[in-house]
Amino acid sequence: MDITLLIKAAILGIIEGLTEFLPVSSTGHLILAGSLLDFNDAKAQVFDIFIQTGAILAVCWEYRARLISTFSGITHDPRAQRFVKNLAIAFMPLAVLGLLFNKPIKAVLFHPVPVAIAFIVGGIIIMFAERWYQRRLKSQMIDLRDQPPGVVAPALISSVDDMTWKDALKLGFAQCAALIPGTSRSGATIIGGLFFGLSRKCATEFSFFLAIPTLLAATVYSVWKDRALLSSADVPMFSVGFITAFISAFLCVRWLLRYVSSHDFTPFAWYRIVFGVIVLLTAYTGTVNWHLH
Repeated sequence: MDITLLIKAAILGIIEGLTEFLPVSSTGHLILAGSLLDFNDAKAQVFDIFIQTGAILAVCWEYRARLISTFSGITHDPRAQRFVKNLAIAFMPLAVLGLLFNKPIKAVLFHPVPVAIAFIVGGIIIMFAERWYQRRLKSQMIDLRDQPPGVVAPALISSVDDMTWKDALKLGFAQCAALIPGTSRSGATIIGGLFFGLSRKCATEFSFFLAIPTLLAATVYSVWKDRALLSSADVPMFSVGFITAFISAFLCVRWLLRYVSSHDFTPFAWYRIVFGVIVLLTAYTGTVNWHLH
């Protein structure tokens, strides 16, 4: 058993769990960390996708009551049927575009410098989205005061149960931005939700739920496609990554739900920008020769 390899697996598992549901890009962080750890061959790419299942399990456990009620009511409960339909609709755009463009995107963009650029651009977009969202909230407050009695101004969608199929489709297309590594799947979905009229909490929760079919499909596809690369000797490494991803994701999901109740995503935007600039500077100055890792 290679202890060094298990340590690398644990580090990457923790990174995956902490970044999967934050708007900072887990894929981007895994690419950068894998480059530094010299853990970026074809098998490592399968590992990076597989450990997402640990993060998915954390969401399933956190929302186990909701998921159980949905599955038990799928045949007769309109609320459960609408929820599943919306997830299916939101999942389809990324599934189709991912199958069409996965190979060229991996060949061109799955490298540290393009990831760093995506970090910076994504951070700027998050800052813009948050300012737009705050202006919208203030404008809505003014509209509510100015409305005559009996007239209700349009409100933000505050619950995933209030979403229509059109809302789900919009978020599905927003999620497609995550095909660019460094963009962040959760970030694209959450920020898209802010633009499309969802509350911050609603957008965040739908991003959690949408991760379940999206990441499960990606894991099954990747493991099946590259099964020839894997052997029974890889079980310890994959197990360590899975477990550490589950634990760190579970803690992160609970923290994020509390955070969004009273904070915005601007700190994550600054983090993305600063981190991206550091990667670009170290690459430009030769402090870290990213291309050799």
